[in-house]
Amino acid sequence: MLLRERCEVRTTTGLSEADLASRLADVDALIVRSETKVTAKILDAAPRLAVVGRAGVGVDNIDVPAATARGVYVVNAPLGNIVAAAEHALALALTLLRRITDADRSVRAGEWTRSKFIGRELRGKTLGLVGIGRVGSEVARRAAGFEMRIIAHDPFATEASARAAGAQLVELDELLRSADLISLHTPLTEKTRNLIDAEALAKMKRTAVIVNCARGEVVDLAALAAALEAGTIAGAALDVYPSEPLPANSPIRTAPRTVLTPHIAGSTAEAQVNVAVDVVRQILDVLDGHPARFAVNAPRPPADEAGGSAWLRLGERVGALVAQLLDERPAKLQLAYSGKLLELDAEPLRAAVVRGLLETFSAERVNLVNALAIARSRGLVIEERRETEAARYAALLTVRVGNTEVAGTLVQGEPRIVLIDGFWVDVPVEGHLLLTKHQDKPGLVGRVGTLLGEHDVNISSMQVGRLHPRGEALMILTLDDPVPDEVRARIGAFADVDRVRTARLGVSG
Repeated sequence: MLLRERCEVRTTTGLSEADLASRLADVDALIVRSETKVTAKILDAAPRLAVVGRAGVGVDNIDVPAATARGVYVVNAPLGNIVAAAEHALALALTLLRRITDADRSVRAGEWTRSKFIGRELRGKTLGLVGIGRVGSEVARRAAGFEMRIIAHDPFATEASARAAGAQLVELDELLRSADLISLHTPLTEKTRNLIDAEALAKMKRTAVIVNCARGEVVDLAALAAALEAGTIAGAALDVYPSEPLPANSPIRTAPRTVLTPHIAGSTAEAQVNVAVDVVRQILDVLDGHPARFAVNAPRPPADEAGGSAWLRLGERVGALVAQLLDERPAKLQLAYSGKLLELDAEPLRAAVVRGLLETFSAERVNLVNALAIARSRGLVIEERRETEAARYAALLTVRVGNTEVAGTLVQGEPRIVLIDGFWVDVPVEGHLLLTKHQDKPGLVGRVGTLLGEHDVNISSMQVGRLHPRGEALMILTLDDPVPDEVRARIGAFADVDRVRTARLGVSG
């Protein structure tokens, strides 16, 4: 319903790459599940495409670099099914340790041999989590309810975040040697591919079991099957595999003491609703021109409670104004973050400023996804500095290119431009602007206003900044309408006007 209220929705399944590509010429957004491959060819066939949504967590089926190069957002739903995945990991562990599937088959066969199915409890055992991110943390919290000792290996986790989940960080070797139950929750990277290989399996206890609800390629299946056949580990429960569906000749199919499920860890009724809603909301945000919360190829925007969207809008508008005040293409961009702005992540602000700057000079799509990549490709040098004190304001973002400098802040939560080339001002970030540098003498403001009125150009606000009376001054008029070229030329010819510029912020035309 969220999508259908705003968009025309087309639903297809089972299409080949060519068939799918043939249907994308007028498509603005594409939502896929894990079975659909979004390749460079697919992206090339969709010139209007702004965003690809993966209704789930992994984006292995999407060519993210190709999407990034084209300025296409790739979004997923990393929070929608974390509870489902965590519960499934523990369900697999319990099924394996209590031999539930074996017992079920025995009863259905007419047997009643209780002594064959003596299992083991979770209580008192050591759980080793390889990866303690969102899903791993949820597993840890639930395992604590089973009175398990919890250790974790994650090179990106901090001691504080691990403690918050009830776990102790250890090296991977120690985890492999100490854990009774190992549960994998790591993303697939070149470092984690086949992380659990023959060497790692040989370090595990003979009584240990392993559960994988993360990525199939993290485990060397042939080595795992061999370890199970040799009895060097006690069991394995898998929901993901290097090739899906699981090939008929895979050795893990016939390995003893296994529980296998068909990639259903995130498949609960609740999770399906959660991931769908999360992805759709991000799709609509992108189509409305806002950043996506969970884009995998763009900086994550600051939290709204910190003024996140307002700071990003300010960054784009400051960058755009600087670009429109320049006489040449920029070669070096200098950014300064001051005061409370230091509390925010600089990456999205940097991308926002660069986007605003480059949109003025680029015919291609520029957004938070590809702004920094385009800047690098054009040789734009970006320098940054951080200052604990901000002049006049609690927080200040300053952008400088050559001799042009513009700064902005939030005033009561709204973006405002407060400094232009050394003059303190207070200018909104929406509208057409007329800027003059002139000598501060009586009559100029009236002459400019009269001329604009004669041409039906309405003034919505006016600011005059000056260094001292009757010295150099800067006037900024915010207008409802663009200034005709002939009017701009006449203003530039006024006595005492040194320079005149026009700009537009947040408006077209």
